[in-house]
Amino acid sequence: MMSGNQLGVLFSLTTFGEAHGNAVGGIIDGCPANLNVDYELIEKKIKARQTANFTFNSQRKEPDKVEFLSGINKDKTNGFPIAFIIKNKDVNLSHYIENQDVLKPSHAHYTYWKKYGTDNALGSGRASARETIARVVGGCFAMMLLRQLGIEIYCFTSQIGNIKTRKIKKPNRNIIQSNPLYCPCTTTYEKMMDYLQQIQSKKDTIGAKVSCIVENVPIGMGEPVFDKLNADLAKAMLSIPAAKGIEFGSGFTAVSMKGTKHNDIYNTNFQTKNNYSGGIQGGISNGEDIRFSIAFKPIPSIMQDQQSIDTKGNNKIYKAGGRHDVCVVPRVIPIVEAMTALVLADHLLRFNAYKNTIV
Repeated sequence: MMSGNQLGVLFSLTTFGEAHGNAVGGIIDGCPANLNVDYELIEKKIKARQTANFTFNSQRKEPDKVEFLSGINKDKTNGFPIAFIIKNKDVNLSHYIENQDVLKPSHAHYTYWKKYGTDNALGSGRASARETIARVVGGCFAMMLLRQLGIEIYCFTSQIGNIKTRKIKKPNRNIIQSNPLYCPCTTTYEKMMDYLQQIQSKKDTIGAKVSCIVENVPIGMGEPVFDKLNADLAKAMLSIPAAKGIEFGSGFTAVSMKGTKHNDIYNTNFQTKNNYSGGIQGGISNGEDIRFSIAFKPIPSIMQDQQSIDTKGNNKIYKAGGRHDVCVVPRVIPIVEAMTALVLADHLLRFNAYKNTIV
């Protein structure tokens, strides 16, 4: 039995489907009524996550047409659960069948097999990034809700391998949108593209870091103990395939800083000097921009044969093949945006429910 397919409390998304099954899809619960459904936004974000539209992406070609089954009437949400489905068209399991009894290194294959006792990881199953298209659709509805309050989310590639962008307080969103890697620096983007070409030519993969900024977040979202806003964002980000770490504000550099340097000093407008807290203090948004970064590992699907074992413990070779990305970026960008929006939409509804109880 597989559980844990839902994210959120008041605004929630449940996803279903496997990488090479008939379809993937989801159910959005708690979306308020009378939101204008922005189909252009949905199409834009789906295309950004789509395969086969970038040199270093998997060449799986899916039309990714979303079919809405409920929750929408005359292009507006009606307050009921929004159910949707995306059918899988370009399914090819030949590579996975060839390696069916061989454990794929650094992959969910082993844990799926031991936990469920079946070949659920065939084609990566629920561990595949194919599942994340449902997250993107759900995240679009969350964005439709958030933008009513002017809350804006944007993400960018801040590192690929050892190539990093310089620290920019306010990255230029036009530059981010002008290149396929969503890199805020044109020179760094060119270096990253050259580096990806080198990695691909060696039939290898590489890790990356994605940074996210959320603007115009009201003060007071998040709860101070187990439902901290940063804790829920961290859970959402680490649920994305290949995510290995997250940091808010000053992040891991805070380890080497003294309190006299790290403390966020307020000015008379109740704004902080450096925002080392990343917009969240005590688990609650403080009105500053929310800033965090996620580290993603190299994708374990590489185009080289790898030493492994089979399910009986015999030495075997996991044979290269299939259709895979060289790096998680740029396809992971809309996924990070979507997961951020889902968490914020949920906390926004919880925040408003709390405010409405104040006498």
